[in-house]
Amino acid sequence: MTTVTVAAIQAGSVLFDKSATLAKAERLIGEAASQGAELAVLPEAFFGGYPKGMEFGISVGSRTAEGRKEFRRYWESAVDVSGPETERLSELSAEHGLHLVVGVIERDGGTLYCSALFFTPADGLVSTHRKLMPTAAERYLWGQGDGSTMPVVDAGFGTLGAAICWENYMPLFRQAMYSKGVNIWCAPTVDDRDAWHSTMTHVALEGRCFVISANQFLTRHDLPNDVHPVQGDDPETVLINGGSVIASRLGEVLAGPLRGREGVLVAKLDMNEIAEGKFDFDSVGHYSRPDVFTLLVDESSKAGVRKFAHGTANN
Repeated sequence: MTTVTVAAIQAGSVLFDKSATLAKAERLIGEAASQGAELAVLPEAFFGGYPKGMEFGISVGSRTAEGRKEFRRYWESAVDVSGPETERLSELSAEHGLHLVVGVIERDGGTLYCSALFFTPADGLVSTHRKLMPTAAERYLWGQGDGSTMPVVDAGFGTLGAAICWENYMPLFRQAMYSKGVNIWCAPTVDDRDAWHSTMTHVALEGRCFVISANQFLTRHDLPNDVHPVQGDDPETVLINGGSVIASRLGEVLAGPLRGREGVLVAKLDMNEIAEGKFDFDSVGHYSRPDVFTLLVDESSKAGVRKFAHGTANN
Protein backbone atom coordinates (compact mmCIF):
# COMPACT_ATOMS: atom_id res chain seq x y z
CA MET A 1 0.00 0.00 0.00
CA THR A 2 1.43 3.39 -0.97
CA THR A 3 -1.26 5.71 0.35
CA VAL A 4 -3.17 5.75 3.62
CA THR A 5 -5.90 8.04 4.93
CA VAL A 6 -5.40 9.18 8.53
CA ALA A 7 -7.41 11.21 11.00
CA ALA A 8 -6.74 13.39 14.03
CA ILE A 9 -9.78 13.43 16.29
CA GLN A 10 -10.12 16.63 18.31
CA ALA A 11 -12.50 16.37 21.25
CA GLY A 12 -12.66 16.83 25.00
CA SER A 13 -13.29 14.16 27.58
CA VAL A 14 -16.39 14.05 29.71
CA LEU A 15 -14.47 14.24 32.95
CA PHE A 16 -15.36 11.58 35.53
CA ASP A 17 -17.82 9.92 33.14
CA LYS A 18 -16.31 6.97 31.27
CA SER A 19 -19.59 5.95 29.66
CA ALA A 20 -20.20 9.38 28.15
CA THR A 21 -16.59 9.61 26.99
CA LEU A 22 -16.86 6.19 25.34
CA ALA A 23 -20.07 7.24 23.58
CA LYS A 24 -18.28 10.32 22.24
CA ALA A 25 -15.37 8.17 21.08
CA GLU A 26 -17.73 5.78 19.28
CA ARG A 27 -19.33 8.68 17.41
CA LEU A 28 -16.07 10.35 16.42
CA ILE A 29 -14.30 7.12 15.44
CA GLY A 30 -17.30 6.31 13.25
CA GLU A 31 -17.06 9.77 11.69
CA ALA A 32 -13.36 9.25 10.94
CA ALA A 33 -14.08 5.85 9.41
CA SER A 34 -16.87 7.31 7.26
CA GLN A 35 -14.29 9.66 5.74
CA GLY A 36 -12.10 6.72 4.77
CA ALA A 37 -9.61 6.85 7.61
CA GLU A 38 -7.50 3.75 8.17
CA LEU A 39 -5.78 5.24 11.22
CA ALA A 40 -7.24 7.60 13.82
CA VAL A 41 -5.44 9.30 16.71
CA LEU A 42 -7.30 10.52 19.79
CA PRO A 43 -5.96 13.14 22.23
CA GLU A 44 -3.86 12.78 25.34
CA ALA A 45 -5.87 11.62 28.37
CA PHE A 46 -9.08 11.36 26.32
CA PHE A 47 -10.20 8.44 28.47
CA GLY A 48 -9.78 9.31 32.13
CA GLY A 49 -9.60 13.01 31.39
CA TYR A 50 -7.13 15.86 31.66
CA PRO A 51 -8.20 17.77 34.81
CA LYS A 52 -6.93 21.15 33.67
CA GLY A 53 -7.17 23.81 36.34
CA MET A 54 -7.86 21.42 39.21
CA GLU A 55 -5.53 21.73 42.20
CA PHE A 56 -6.17 18.49 44.14
CA GLY A 57 -5.47 20.31 47.40
CA ILE A 58 -1.73 20.31 46.80
CA SER A 59 0.91 22.74 47.96
CA VAL A 60 4.58 21.98 48.52
CA GLY A 61 4.82 19.66 51.51
CA SER A 62 1.07 19.45 52.06
CA ARG A 63 -2.02 17.56 50.85
CA THR A 64 -5.60 18.06 51.97
CA ALA A 65 -8.30 15.52 52.75
CA GLU A 66 -10.47 17.09 50.06
CA GLY A 67 -7.66 16.75 47.54
CA ARG A 68 -7.28 13.07 48.37
CA LYS A 69 -10.99 12.59 47.64
CA GLU A 70 -10.57 14.39 44.32
CA PHE A 71 -7.69 12.10 43.43
CA ARG A 72 -9.75 9.03 44.34
CA ARG A 73 -12.49 10.23 42.01
CA TYR A 74 -9.91 10.71 39.26
CA TRP A 75 -8.44 7.27 39.93
CA GLU A 76 -11.90 5.72 39.69
CA SER A 77 -12.36 7.39 36.30
CA ALA A 78 -9.15 5.91 34.87
CA VAL A 79 -9.20 2.85 32.66
CA ASP A 80 -7.80 -0.62 33.14
CA VAL A 81 -5.79 -1.70 30.12
CA SER A 82 -7.81 -4.91 29.94
CA GLY A 83 -11.17 -3.45 30.87
CA PRO A 84 -14.55 -2.60 29.31
CA GLU A 85 -13.30 0.55 27.58
CA THR A 86 -10.32 -1.12 25.92
CA GLU A 87 -12.47 -4.08 24.93
CA ARG A 88 -14.94 -1.72 23.24
CA LEU A 89 -12.13 0.15 21.49
CA SER A 90 -10.86 -3.19 20.17
CA GLU A 91 -14.34 -3.89 18.83
CA LEU A 92 -14.53 -0.47 17.19
CA SER A 93 -11.14 -1.00 15.56
CA ALA A 94 -12.34 -4.31 14.10
CA GLU A 95 -15.79 -3.02 13.10
CA HIS A 96 -14.38 -0.09 11.14
CA GLY A 97 -11.17 -1.72 9.92
CA LEU A 98 -9.40 1.16 11.59
CA HIS A 99 -6.11 1.35 13.49
CA LEU A 100 -6.39 3.46 16.63
CA VAL A 101 -3.93 5.34 18.86
CA VAL A 102 -5.83 6.50 21.94
CA GLY A 103 -4.72 8.68 24.85
CA VAL A 104 -5.84 7.30 28.22
CA ILE A 105 -5.23 7.66 31.91
CA GLU A 106 -4.23 4.12 32.75
CA ARG A 107 -4.81 2.63 36.19
CA ASP A 108 -2.27 0.08 37.39
CA GLY A 109 -2.71 -0.73 41.06
CA GLY A 110 -2.63 2.52 42.99
CA THR A 111 -0.74 4.46 40.33
CA LEU A 112 -2.03 6.30 37.29
CA TYR A 113 -0.12 6.64 34.03
CA CYS A 114 -0.72 8.90 31.05
CA SER A 115 -0.59 6.38 28.22
CA ALA A 116 -1.19 5.88 24.51
CA LEU A 117 -2.82 2.60 23.53
CA PHE A 118 -2.41 1.02 20.08
CA PHE A 119 -5.26 -1.00 18.53
CA THR A 120 -5.28 -2.94 15.25
CA PRO A 121 -8.35 -4.33 13.47
CA ALA A 122 -6.95 -7.86 13.53
CA ASP A 123 -5.60 -8.07 17.08
CA GLY A 124 -7.25 -5.34 19.14
CA LEU A 125 -5.03 -3.83 21.83
CA VAL A 126 -1.48 -4.63 20.82
CA SER A 127 0.75 -2.20 22.71
CA THR A 128 0.99 0.52 25.35
CA HIS A 129 3.24 3.55 25.62
CA ARG A 130 3.45 5.23 29.02
CA LYS A 131 4.50 8.88 29.13
CA LEU A 132 8.10 8.93 30.33
CA MET A 133 8.02 12.35 31.98
CA PRO A 134 4.83 13.97 33.26
CA THR A 135 5.03 17.73 32.94
CA ALA A 136 5.02 20.11 35.92
CA ALA A 137 2.01 19.45 38.21
CA GLU A 138 1.12 16.32 36.24
CA ARG A 139 3.81 14.66 38.38
CA TYR A 140 1.46 14.88 41.36
CA LEU A 141 -1.01 12.66 39.53
CA TRP A 142 0.86 10.29 37.20
CA GLY A 143 3.72 7.85 37.46
CA GLN A 144 6.54 7.64 34.94
CA GLY A 145 6.82 5.12 32.15
CA ASP A 146 10.08 3.31 31.46
CA GLY A 147 12.00 2.13 28.43
CA SER A 148 9.95 -1.04 28.14
CA THR A 149 6.91 0.98 27.00
CA MET A 150 8.36 2.70 23.93
CA PRO A 151 6.78 0.49 21.26
CA VAL A 152 6.42 0.76 17.54
CA VAL A 153 3.58 -0.97 15.73
CA ASP A 154 3.71 -2.28 12.18
CA ALA A 155 0.35 -1.30 10.72
CA GLY A 156 1.08 -2.68 7.26
CA PHE A 157 0.84 0.75 5.64
CA GLY A 158 3.47 2.22 8.00
CA THR A 159 5.27 2.01 11.33
CA LEU A 160 3.45 3.78 14.16
CA GLY A 161 5.00 5.30 17.26
CA ALA A 162 3.74 7.74 19.87
CA ALA A 163 5.10 10.68 21.81
CA ILE A 164 2.69 12.22 24.32
CA CYS A 165 2.62 16.00 24.63
CA TRP A 166 5.96 17.34 25.93
CA GLU A 167 7.76 14.07 25.25
CA ASN A 168 8.01 15.66 21.81
CA TYR A 169 10.50 18.11 23.35
CA MET A 170 12.82 15.30 24.48
CA PRO A 171 15.51 15.05 21.77
CA LEU A 172 16.90 11.73 22.97
CA PHE A 173 13.43 10.20 23.07
CA ARG A 174 12.82 11.38 19.53
CA GLN A 175 16.12 9.93 18.33
CA ALA A 176 15.36 6.59 20.00
CA MET A 177 11.99 6.44 18.25
CA TYR A 178 13.44 7.48 14.90
CA SER A 179 15.89 4.58 15.25
CA LYS A 180 12.92 2.20 15.39
CA GLY A 181 11.77 3.27 11.96
CA VAL A 182 8.70 5.31 12.92
CA ASN A 183 7.25 6.87 9.79
CA ILE A 184 3.84 7.84 11.20
CA TRP A 185 4.46 9.82 14.38
CA CYS A 186 1.37 10.03 16.62
CA ALA A 187 1.34 12.90 19.10
CA PRO A 188 -1.65 12.95 21.47
CA THR A 189 -1.51 16.23 23.40
CA VAL A 190 -3.32 18.90 25.40
CA ASP A 191 -0.87 21.67 24.47
CA ASP A 192 -2.93 24.28 22.64
CA ARG A 193 -0.28 26.98 22.29
CA ASP A 194 0.58 28.36 18.87
CA ALA A 195 4.14 27.11 19.39
CA TRP A 196 2.88 23.51 19.39
CA HIS A 197 2.20 23.78 15.69
CA SER A 198 5.88 24.65 15.14
CA THR A 199 6.93 21.67 17.25
CA MET A 200 4.90 19.26 15.15
CA THR A 201 6.27 20.55 11.86
CA HIS A 202 9.79 20.38 13.30
CA VAL A 203 9.35 16.74 14.36
CA ALA A 204 8.04 15.91 10.89
CA LEU A 205 11.02 17.58 9.24
CA GLU A 206 13.59 16.17 11.67
CA GLY A 207 12.23 12.63 11.61
CA ARG A 208 11.26 12.71 7.93
CA CYS A 209 8.00 11.18 9.10
CA PHE A 210 4.32 12.06 8.89
CA VAL A 211 2.98 13.57 12.11
CA ILE A 212 -0.58 13.34 13.46
CA SER A 213 -1.21 15.48 16.53
CA ALA A 214 -4.64 15.15 18.18
CA ASN A 215 -5.60 17.65 20.87
CA GLN A 216 -8.56 18.07 23.17
CA PHE A 217 -11.11 20.84 22.82
CA LEU A 218 -12.47 21.33 26.33
CA THR A 219 -14.73 24.01 27.81
CA ARG A 220 -15.95 24.61 31.34
CA HIS A 221 -19.30 23.26 30.15
CA ASP A 222 -17.68 19.83 29.69
CA LEU A 223 -16.81 19.57 33.39
CA PRO A 224 -19.14 18.41 36.17
CA ASN A 225 -20.90 21.21 38.04
CA ASP A 226 -19.02 20.42 41.24
CA VAL A 227 -15.60 20.83 39.59
CA HIS A 228 -14.25 24.38 39.78
CA PRO A 229 -11.04 24.91 37.82
CA VAL A 230 -8.97 27.99 38.55
CA GLN A 231 -9.94 29.46 35.15
CA GLY A 232 -13.45 30.20 36.41
CA ASP A 233 -17.02 28.97 36.23
CA ASP A 234 -18.25 30.57 32.99
CA PRO A 235 -19.49 27.58 30.93
CA GLU A 236 -18.13 29.23 27.76
CA THR A 237 -14.59 29.38 29.15
CA VAL A 238 -12.29 27.40 26.87
CA LEU A 239 -9.88 25.31 28.92
CA ILE A 240 -8.11 23.58 26.02
CA ASN A 241 -8.47 25.14 22.57
CA GLY A 242 -7.42 22.33 20.26
CA GLY A 243 -4.81 22.90 17.58
CA SER A 244 -4.78 19.40 16.08
CA VAL A 245 -2.64 19.17 12.97
CA ILE A 246 -1.36 16.67 10.38
CA ALA A 247 2.04 17.34 8.81
CA SER A 248 4.02 15.85 5.93
CA ARG A 249 7.49 14.29 6.13
CA LEU A 250 8.95 17.69 5.13
CA GLY A 251 7.01 19.67 7.71
CA GLU A 252 4.28 20.88 5.37
CA VAL A 253 0.82 21.20 6.93
CA LEU A 254 -1.64 18.77 5.35
CA ALA A 255 -4.60 19.54 7.63
CA GLY A 256 -5.27 21.97 10.45
CA PRO A 257 -4.51 23.38 12.86
CA LEU A 258 -8.11 23.07 14.05
CA ARG A 259 -9.22 25.44 16.82
CA GLY A 260 -12.37 26.56 18.53
CA ARG A 261 -14.40 23.36 18.16
CA GLU A 262 -14.40 19.60 18.15
CA GLY A 263 -13.87 17.89 14.84
CA VAL A 264 -12.04 15.34 12.72
CA LEU A 265 -9.06 16.28 10.54
CA VAL A 266 -8.36 13.93 7.63
CA ALA A 267 -5.41 13.71 5.26
CA LYS A 268 -4.10 11.22 2.73
CA LEU A 269 -0.45 10.23 3.12
CA ASP A 270 1.75 8.93 0.31
CA MET A 271 4.11 6.59 2.15
CA ASN A 272 6.47 6.46 -0.83
CA GLU A 273 7.43 10.04 0.03
CA ILE A 274 9.30 8.83 3.13
CA ALA A 275 12.25 7.74 0.99
CA GLU A 276 12.24 11.12 -0.75
CA GLY A 277 12.52 12.84 2.61
CA LYS A 278 15.44 10.69 3.73
CA PHE A 279 17.37 11.63 0.56
CA ASP A 280 19.12 14.57 2.22
CA PHE A 281 18.58 13.90 5.95
CA ASP A 282 18.37 10.70 7.97
CA SER A 283 19.08 11.33 11.65
CA VAL A 284 19.81 7.67 12.36
CA GLY A 285 21.56 6.94 9.07
CA HIS A 286 23.89 9.04 6.95
CA TYR A 287 23.42 12.13 9.15
CA SER A 288 24.02 10.40 12.50
CA ARG A 289 27.82 10.55 12.94
CA PRO A 290 28.07 7.49 15.24
CA ASP A 291 31.82 8.05 15.47
CA VAL A 292 31.05 11.19 17.50
CA PHE A 293 27.65 10.58 19.12
CA THR A 294 26.26 7.49 20.84
CA LEU A 295 22.80 7.07 22.39
CA LEU A 296 22.24 4.19 24.80
CA VAL A 297 18.60 3.24 25.46
CA ASP A 298 17.60 0.98 28.36
CA GLU A 299 14.40 -0.79 27.30
CA SER A 300 14.17 -3.07 30.33
CA SER A 301 11.16 -2.98 32.64
CA LYS A 302 11.77 -1.20 35.94
CA ALA A 303 9.30 -2.97 38.19
CA GLY A 304 9.37 -1.89 41.81
CA VAL A 305 9.40 -5.52 42.95
CA ARG A 306 11.18 -8.28 41.05
CA LYS A 307 10.90 -11.94 41.95
CA PHE A 308 13.92 -14.20 42.06
CA ALA A 309 13.90 -17.94 41.44
CA HIS A 310 17.00 -20.13 41.50
CA GLY A 311 19.23 -17.09 41.41
CA THR A 312 17.63 -15.59 38.31
CA ALA A 313 15.89 -12.21 38.36
CA ASN A 314 12.55 -12.19 36.56
CA ASN A 315 10.90 -8.93 35.63
